[in-house]
Amino acid sequence: MDIFQAIIIGIIEGFTEFLPISSTGHMIVASQFLGVDQDAVTKAYEVIIQFAAILAVMLIYREKITLKKIDLWLKLLLAFLPLAIVGFIFKDQIKALFNVETVAWMFIIGGVVFLIVEYFYKPKEHTVKEVEEVTYAQAWWVGFAQIFSLVPGTSRAGATIIGGMLSGLDRKTASDFSFLLAIPVMGAVSAYDLLKHYKEFADANWVAFGIGFVVAFVVAYITVKLFLVFIQKFTFVPFGIYRILFGVLLLMIL
Repeated sequence: MDIFQAIIIGIIEGFTEFLPISSTGHMIVASQFLGVDQDAVTKAYEVIIQFAAILAVMLIYREKITLKKIDLWLKLLLAFLPLAIVGFIFKDQIKALFNVETVAWMFIIGGVVFLIVEYFYKPKEHTVKEVEEVTYAQAWWVGFAQIFSLVPGTSRAGATIIGGMLSGLDRKTASDFSFLLAIPVMGAVSAYDLLKHYKEFADANWVAFGIGFVVAFVVAYITVKLFLVFIQKFTFVPFGIYRILFGVLLLMIL
């Protein structure tokens, strides 16, 4: 992987990781178009840029990362468990789904789901407007929804935001909970991948890795900040339309 490829993939990771448009799907597609082999070194690089994205979210929500918010983090841990259990049990089956055609169809399906949820969205029925107000039952349903993100192209952020909205959270709170939930989820995934691929770091292009880390961090930080402003004024309809168009485009290319 050269510096140009590292920058492009770092931008894609930082921009898509926390938006409901599937970072994994974009990474698979981008890697194929850039000619980046999905080898152990590439996986090691993905660990680096995922960690950068986690740090960006932790910086934005630093006031939530405190012992005073222990109740919130217990809810986040509860929401994390379904994904961890199902992902561990079916990890081999999940790997078989990593292809562009699956990504394309899940983009389209996810886009349709967003449009349907937004069509029936009624602000008066979504009474939870602060992330600390999320109940344990709502946290569990968000965690259950997150299981669908194991299918590439679904989007972890998209699945958890939809799960939150269907549980009674407003758009902003569903997004906040999704971003905070990304910390234990991505932290666990990054730690697991690091243990699997730590030997490949010896052969890494550290200049490319370092530049990619910085790029992913900056892009993720700016993206989340702008997204939180956007979602307080607009709906998820544009993301639903984008997902459908992107999925259709992929199928046409295939």
